[in-house]
Amino acid sequence: MDKLRDFLQSWPGRITLGLIMVPMAFLGVQGIGGGSMSGNDLIKAGDSTIDLSVYQSELNRYRTQLLQNNDASLINEAAMADEVLESLINRALLQNQAHVLGMTVSDDEITRLIAQDEAFHQNGEFSNEVFASFLQHNNLTKDELFARFRTELSVRQLTASILGTAIYPAAQVSRLLDLQLEAREVWVHRLKWQDYAGAVSISQAEIDEYYNANKDALIRPQTVDLAYIELNPLDVKVEAPTEDEINAQFSRYLQKNGLSDGRELAQILVADADKANEVKAKLDNGESFEALAKQYSEDPSGAEGGNIGKYNPSVFGNDAGVVNAALANLKAGEVSQPVKTSFGYQIFKATKAGDLSASDVRDELIQSAIDEKRQAAYNDLIAKINTMAVDGMGIADIAAEVNLPAKSIKSYQKENNITELSQPAVVAAAFDDFAIQDQSVSPNVTLEDKTVWVQPTNYQEAKSLTLAEATEEIKARITKQKATKLALQTATQIADDAKVNGGQSLMTPNANFGITTRQNPQLSSQERSSLFLHKSGVNDIWAVETDAGASVIVGGPVAEQATAQISPVERAQAAMMIRDNIGQDQLSDYLQYLKDTTELTVNRDALGR
Repeated sequence: MDKLRDFLQSWPGRITLGLIMVPMAFLGVQGIGGGSMSGNDLIKAGDSTIDLSVYQSELNRYRTQLLQNNDASLINEAAMADEVLESLINRALLQNQAHVLGMTVSDDEITRLIAQDEAFHQNGEFSNEVFASFLQHNNLTKDELFARFRTELSVRQLTASILGTAIYPAAQVSRLLDLQLEAREVWVHRLKWQDYAGAVSISQAEIDEYYNANKDALIRPQTVDLAYIELNPLDVKVEAPTEDEINAQFSRYLQKNGLSDGRELAQILVADADKANEVKAKLDNGESFEALAKQYSEDPSGAEGGNIGKYNPSVFGNDAGVVNAALANLKAGEVSQPVKTSFGYQIFKATKAGDLSASDVRDELIQSAIDEKRQAAYNDLIAKINTMAVDGMGIADIAAEVNLPAKSIKSYQKENNITELSQPAVVAAAFDDFAIQDQSVSPNVTLEDKTVWVQPTNYQEAKSLTLAEATEEIKARITKQKATKLALQTATQIADDAKVNGGQSLMTPNANFGITTRQNPQLSSQERSSLFLHKSGVNDIWAVETDAGASVIVGGPVAEQATAQISPVERAQAAMMIRDNIGQDQLSDYLQYLKDTTELTVNRDALGR
C-alpha cells in the first residue's frame, strides 16, 4: 500500500476553488446592480462589481499567508498581484452569472447558517449580543450581512454545480491505479554527453545556420555591474551584558514561559517622589509596612496592607525590567527602594521568597541578553547604512565606514540569474529604474539570513547578439546536441549487444536501483517516462536520451499489484482526486466561457500599472 500512498501524494493537489473563492470574510464585495464603474471600482463583470479595497485586502491576506512559510525575498510581488487580480475577476464573473441564472438563498436558510456558526455562540448557544457586536465591529447592518451571505452562497452553489458534474468511470479508476502500482527491478547505466564532446567538430556553416534559425532567441539579457555589501547578524559584535540587563531578561523569561518565580509581594503606591522618599524613611525607621500601606498607598491593595500576591511581571508591562531589577536581591521581609513606573512610585516588600531565581537559568538569560543587544545593534547598523545611502554615499565608502567588505558581480543579469544574489528582491533592487539612472545604493534588502545593499552601474539593455557575439554560445549548444547524439548511439549499441545474454552483463550491483515505480525520484524524467513502455515479460533492455546524455536501462519483469488489494477507502480517495481534477478543468473552461460572453471591464489604472 505504500506505493499507492506515494501515488496519491504525488497527484497534482488542487484545492477545490483555490483563490477563485475568497473566504467568507465579508471583504466588501459589491452586490449586483447596474450602472457604470465608480472611481473605486476595480472590476465590473456584467452587473457585478468588486472595488479596489477588496483587492488590497486580498493581496495583503495572500502576502501574509505566503510570509508564514517563505523568505520575503522569494515572493514575486508582480506575480502575486496578477494572481489575486485574476482570482477576483473569476469571482466577479461567477457572482454575475449566479445572478443571471437566478440562483439565490432565502433569508431563512441564511438565518439557519448564522445560528449554526460558533463564532456567534456564547455558552454553546447563539447569542444576539455577540451577533450585534460583530455587526457593529464590521460596520454592517443585518441586511448588508445577509446580502453578502446570499451572494457568497450563490457563487458557491454555482461552483459546486459545475464541479459536481465531473465523472470518471470506476473501471478507469482501477486502470489508473493499476498503472501507478506497476513496479519492476531496474538497472541504469548513464553516459554523460561531456564525455563525447571531444569527438565533436563544428563547421562555420553549421554556426551560421544555427544563428540564422535562432536569431530571436540569441539575446543578451539586461545586465548591470553590481557592487554590494551584505550584513549578517552574527557579524555584529556586542559587549557582554551587565547584571541589570541579565536581571531584566529574567522577567521576560518568566513571561515567555508562563511562569512565576514564586515570590509574593506587597506594595505601597504613591504619586510623587517626595512622598515615596517620606514613606521609605518611615520604613527604614521600623514602622509597619502594612500600616503605612493602609495610610499612604493609592492602590486598592493598600486596604489589605498592600498585599498583591504572587509576582507577575506581565502586570508591569514595559516596566517589568526595572521592577525585576529592584526585586532581584530581595529576601523575605526586605523592602525595595522606590521604583518609578508608569503607575507612579512603588515600594515593594517581599512577603515570601521565590523558588526560582535568575541564577537558576543564568546561562539562558545571558544568551538572551546577548541576542537582544545584537539584534538592537544590527537594526541600528541597518538604519545607519540606509542613512548613508540616502546621503549619496557609494558602496565602497559605506563598506569602509562600517568595516564590511565591498563585493561585486560583473554583468549581473536580470533574467536567468544564477549568482549568489539571485533572489527576486535583490534583482528588483538592482534593476530599479531610479537606482540605474542615479547609480545609487538601494535601501536594505532583507533576505533569510542576512541584509544586503546593492549599487548598479554600467547598465546594458537587452539586445540581440551579433554572430560574433553569439558564436561561443552557439558552439556550446551544438556541441551538447552532437555529443548527446553520440552518447545515445553508444547507449543503443550497448543495449543491442547486451540483449544477447539477457542483459546479465549490465545487471551489476552499482547500477541497481531496486524495485522501482513511476514515482522514483532517483530517475530522470526521460528515464521514468520510458520505464513501462517496454514490458515483454522478461528482462527488457533499451536506450533513452536524457538531458545529461543517454542511459542504458535493464528492466526486470513487471509486477502488477491487484487493485483488489486496495481498500475501499483508498479507492474512494483516488476516485475523488480524479473527479476533483476533472472538475477543476471544467470550472476553468466555464470561466473562460464567461470571460468570452460577459461584458468585463478591469480598471488597471487604479492599480498604477
